[in-house]
Amino acid sequence: MPANLPPQYYELEREFAKEKDPRERLRLAEELLRIMPKHKGTDHLQADMKTKIAKLRKMVEAPRRVSGTRQVTAHDFVEREGAGQVILIGPPNTGKSSLVDVLTHAHPAVGDYPYTTREPLAGMMPFESIQIQLIDTPPISSDHYENYLGNLIRNADLVLLVCDLTDAQLIENTDTVIRTLEEKHIVLQPKIDSAPEDPRFKYQKTIICAHKAFEDGSVERLAALAARFGGFRIVPTSILDDSSLDHLKRAIFEALEIMRVYTKQIGKEVDPNDPVVLPLGGTVEDAANVIHKDFGQKLKFAKVWGKGKFDGQRVKSDYVLTDGDIVEFHI
Repeated sequence: MPANLPPQYYELEREFAKEKDPRERLRLAEELLRIMPKHKGTDHLQADMKTKIAKLRKMVEAPRRVSGTRQVTAHDFVEREGAGQVILIGPPNTGKSSLVDVLTHAHPAVGDYPYTTREPLAGMMPFESIQIQLIDTPPISSDHYENYLGNLIRNADLVLLVCDLTDAQLIENTDTVIRTLEEKHIVLQPKIDSAPEDPRFKYQKTIICAHKAFEDGSVERLAALAARFGGFRIVPTSILDDSSLDHLKRAIFEALEIMRVYTKQIGKEVDPNDPVVLPLGGTVEDAANVIHKDFGQKLKFAKVWGKGKFDGQRVKSDYVLTDGDIVEFHI
């Protein structure tokens, strides 16, 4: 029986054959298996691809060693923590490390010279009752790009593109970052409405941080940035202005498209510091399953408190929750 593979399969297969990075090879192999027609004519092909995926996954997850003794940290993967993972990228000297420092107290290397950041560094940014992970990364320019950045960017929940409003080459340097990533098959977009037609590409939702605001020339350059990248949400910031940093935190939270749901036991008070984090549109059953995988199946009903609801409103498991709701489960 013929395999009848789609044309994009062969394009992706060529990319897979050329790719050297194991994490990217794993992603491409999983995509090849996904778009492969499932019938008897592809049984052998499916089995072969599953074997390759298993080997690549083992390779990616294995500890890396130098000379068989010292374990080396992989720069192309940062374990996700908190309510979401946000990666900061940008041209040299935009202030990414200073932002991560003031927002998370992770203390990355900060300097007035380019390429101070040599490797990724993660820190946790508090936002009201949750923590959001920020990852500082080396800069991207026409003559500098760390190959491991592609995997970090692809795996993040959100990209924060940091621009320097004091940079006379602001637009050119920002364009360079976007163009460089497109060459690596990563497309930064203000929102993701659909998957790319070409499976080699990855669309990543992005907001722009217009950093070093309130300095000489920043107003004119902010206007130029808005004109050039008008579809993107642009947030002016300064590490000397707490209000601007609060606006950035809020923008990141909203861009992640998540919500916080607080749970309470019957007859007890709610814990305001330990919410369940769900994607927007999450239901009572989704919240129950986060607590325990079988909890949702046993649920009879729930009571909900929140904005626009009457206190203790009785709802079913498919009830759609909103940010800040309090839920009391009854089983």
